[in-house]
Parts: sequence; C-alpha cells; structure tokens
Amino acid sequence: MGYLYLTVAIIAEVIGTTALNASQGFTRLWPSVITVIGYSIAFYALSLTLRTIPMGIAYAVWAGAGIVLIALAGMLFFNQRPDGPAMLGMGFIVIGVVLVTLVSQTRTHG
Repeated sequence: MGYLYLTVAIIAEVIGTTALNASQGFTRLWPSVITVIGYSIAFYALSLTLRTIPMGIAYAVWAGAGIVLIALAGMLFFNQRPDGPAMLGMGFIVIGVVLVTLVSQTRTHG
C-alpha cells in the first residue's frame, strides 16, 4: 500500500507544481486552487506512505520522480526544453530511483 500512496503523492505534487507555474504567482484563481489542492493531497499521501516506507527512501523516490515528471510537464505544457546536460542529469535521477526502489535492500516497516 505504501507505494500506492507514494504514487498518489507524486502525481498530486506534479499536478500542483504544474498548476503553480500556470498560476503566475497566485494571480490566477483556478491554477492557484489546483496548486493548493494538489499539494494538500501530495503531503497527505506522503504522510500515509511513511507508515510503511522509510522516510529517506520515500522522499528520494518522490523527489526524483517528481523532478523528471515536472520536466516532462514543462515540455508538454510550457514549451520548456531541457538541454543535453539536463537530460543526462535526469537520466541519472531515473537510474537512482530505479536503484532505490528495485535494488536497494533497505527494509520497509509496518
């Protein structure tokens, strides 16, 4: 169940951050509302995640996946194009997330 909650947290955070960019500094109502709701869901789901997944592992996956997904959202919705070094760095982040989730022997609790 922990990874299900973590997935919800990641998706909600990506939605919230994408809406934050669209809110133009909280000057647009609906993107601002979506930002607050997205982050609220993200932090609640992350709190549920921490019942069964160690904090360091959960945060590493949340942050790493969020970075890559936000970069994709920037490309899709805001015409933001990362250069080669940025893409390489995000590739390393993906490798790190895979190692943490599939290879690491860090034990979950609960």
